[in-house]
Amino acid sequence: MIIGLNGKCIQEEQAVVSVYDHGFLYGIGLFETFRTYDGVPFLLDEHIERLVGACKELGIQYDPNERQLRNHINELLARNGLKDGYVRLSVSAGVQPLGLPSGDYTTPNVIVYVKALPKLSPSSDQGKALQLLKLRRNTPEGSVRMKSLHYMNNVLAKRELSGYIWAEGAEGLQLDQHNHLAEGIVSNLFFVMDGRICTPSLATGILPGITRAHVMELAKQEGLLVEEGLYTVEQLTSAQEIWMTNSIQEITPIHIVFDTEGNTIWQSSSQSKYESSKETLQSQSLMQSSYNAQLKAAYAQSIHSGNGSTFDRT
Repeated sequence: MIIGLNGKCIQEEQAVVSVYDHGFLYGIGLFETFRTYDGVPFLLDEHIERLVGACKELGIQYDPNERQLRNHINELLARNGLKDGYVRLSVSAGVQPLGLPSGDYTTPNVIVYVKALPKLSPSSDQGKALQLLKLRRNTPEGSVRMKSLHYMNNVLAKRELSGYIWAEGAEGLQLDQHNHLAEGIVSNLFFVMDGRICTPSLATGILPGITRAHVMELAKQEGLLVEEGLYTVEQLTSAQEIWMTNSIQEITPIHIVFDTEGNTIWQSSSQSKYESSKETLQSQSLMQSSYNAQLKAAYAQSIHSGNGSTFDRT
């Protein structure tokens, strides 16, 4: 695999950073993940805006050239034999002496990874299962959660999820410290209740997801009611629809929700009976309900219209 390191394309074996990089020593660094469509990074301006803002808060001097970044991503895709791909853009603080810094980081390391997009399973249109987790979402280090290299809470959540044998292929759902719905391990949560689209507030400590914000804007453009708030598991169990969002999987409908004992606490009304075998799931057809279908169509249209490609930092 060819990796991008500080603007150069090099073999992955040669893509190394110093043991004194504060990204390695203290987790001081940030990253963005996104995908391309026909070679064009989607919502790149929003991703860059979030990344640059967080870098400023951490004292990391990072001011990307948008055109050069696009060309770099295109070169990495081509060098790795990919038409489209999953892209991770990481900015690590850079080398400093051992100990906490007293000033800014002036020479960060910028790493760009690309890989093939995950293949869709035959049952992907039917959606995913959602597994409630015991582990609470930790509070953000600052006023708003950053997409930082310090990812331990997510890793621990993923380890817990792997222990639920009935939830193979599911996404995990975390609550905050006050038992409010928070977010998935790698996704944001939406659900429909009483004719409005609900998503947990940033006050729960969730990541201000780029796809989350995009879907909220699309919903408003479609004339749908959207609200952010503090919600409970009990409210989720009365939802008409549930879906998760992230930059790679886009909008993923949820067809069933499990509690930590393996009990079904919510099930899509489009599916009258749930059976755990893969063969049965693949043979069933889960119809998307109106809100999800409407937003999926709007999302697809925003891709084709070039939404999110206006960022320019020359």
